[in-house]
Amino acid sequence: MIKVSVIGAHGRMGRTVVGAVDSADDMVIAQQLDAGDSFDIVNSQNTDIAVDFTVPSVTLNNVLELVRRDISVVVGTTGWTEEKYEKIRTALADHPKVGVFIAPNFAISAVLADYFAGVAARYFESAEVIELHHPDKVDAPSGTAIHTAHTIADARRAANLRGVPDGTQNDTSARGEVIDGIHVHAVRLRGLNAHEEVLLGNAGEQLTIRADSFDRGSFMPGVLLAIRNMATQSHPGLTVGLDSFLNL
Repeated sequence: MIKVSVIGAHGRMGRTVVGAVDSADDMVIAQQLDAGDSFDIVNSQNTDIAVDFTVPSVTLNNVLELVRRDISVVVGTTGWTEEKYEKIRTALADHPKVGVFIAPNFAISAVLADYFAGVAARYFESAEVIELHHPDKVDAPSGTAIHTAHTIADARRAANLRGVPDGTQNDTSARGEVIDGIHVHAVRLRGLNAHEEVLLGNAGEQLTIRADSFDRGSFMPGVLLAIRNMATQSHPGLTVGLDSFLNL
């Protein structure tokens, strides 16, 4: 049995993770921590894998503390930057057997949409990303949309494409945030859960790639897949993206 401790266990996603682990035949909940709880109850003897679904302001320190305790981590909290990744890599250098897995999105549909966007982007002159979430989400744009923008930009660079065309001359704030040369638009609306649209265009044609997660349960197969892969201890160091485990 894989012993799983959940950090942020009382949050919306945390409660869903606890339920998914409880329902898995090969896992058991070891510890449940939330804001104000001490990490002293978590150690490498009672925990095989820790899962962090907290908030961007605390997740880095959580991961660093778990690495210091020689515990591998699956992270679903967003808000990661290359600077934060580098701090994780530095910490892991002293713990060569420990792995940290960070996913911009655990929904299989979203991971595939990102992958398909990378395949298609080299064939289109224009590309934009629209992400739509519930209004309680604390970050904008979403980590998934940021990741998709980079995926599209990487594909365009590999194909030697020029910048996306945009003749806007007035205040461009309505055009969304520009991430790696790609416009990303964030919608926050009651009734939504997690959704992303990638719009790709040429003269006379358009390709739309859309992924919809209607409830938090849609993320759980990806979370469990990540836990199982990290529990094999065959992924030391930092791994980013669920596509690493999907043989794409």
